[in-house]
Amino acid sequence: MTVRFDVLTLFPEIFDGYLGESLVKLAQDRGLVEVHRWNIRDWSPDAKHHKVDDRPFGGGPGMVMMPEPVFAVVEAVQAKADPGLLVMLTPAGERLTQRVVEELAKQPRLLLLCGRYEGFDERIRLGLKPREISAGDFVCNGGEVPAMVVIDTVIRLIPGVLGDEASAADESHSEPGRVEYPQYTRPREFRGMAVPEVLLGGDHGAIARWRAEESARRSRPPEYKQSDTERTDGS
Repeated sequence: MTVRFDVLTLFPEIFDGYLGESLVKLAQDRGLVEVHRWNIRDWSPDAKHHKVDDRPFGGGPGMVMMPEPVFAVVEAVQAKADPGLLVMLTPAGERLTQRVVEELAKQPRLLLLCGRYEGFDERIRLGLKPREISAGDFVCNGGEVPAMVVIDTVIRLIPGVLGDEASAADESHSEPGRVEYPQYTRPREFRGMAVPEVLLGGDHGAIARWRAEESARRSRPPEYKQSDTERTDGS
């Protein structure tokens, strides 16, 4: 199954570099993922200036995205295939967690609506009834970077995208609140910091126990965590 993303944005060119690199490019090359970009300005009722924003009623700073072009682009893009799930990227949405990512990864098509300026006219939310998602408790200049985060996290769960399917099953947040254990590679010692001996002995049971203990330690709330310099010797 190919998973389709439709990104609705005022700045489609922002995605040029991102879509042409790394796993997202490989996923597209393999036919596992499609990413289509749509410029909201193309649906503006203002044929001359392609205006998509206006001052808010009641006053206040900045500009607000108008409902007409947003409704028009969503309805036009939905009509091109199965309507899919409309996702509005907004600081007011539910926080993006691995559980949310897993839910999104079950969808064959996601429409990612990227805001700008001071946000969306409220009637966009009321009329289109999108799933509202926030990348975190902060504010970006627009929804484009959060849209990339959604794409980046979702494609990891699409079969065939990762070289090793176990990578997604055994990484940080694959279980709620769990953080992955520390990883080491060559050289065995670097600037006085050595690889824990338990990882060098070939005892897979001991390694599994150490990794489970380290994962549990890292996953504890900050006030209960030991220093990162402790318990690196496999004890």
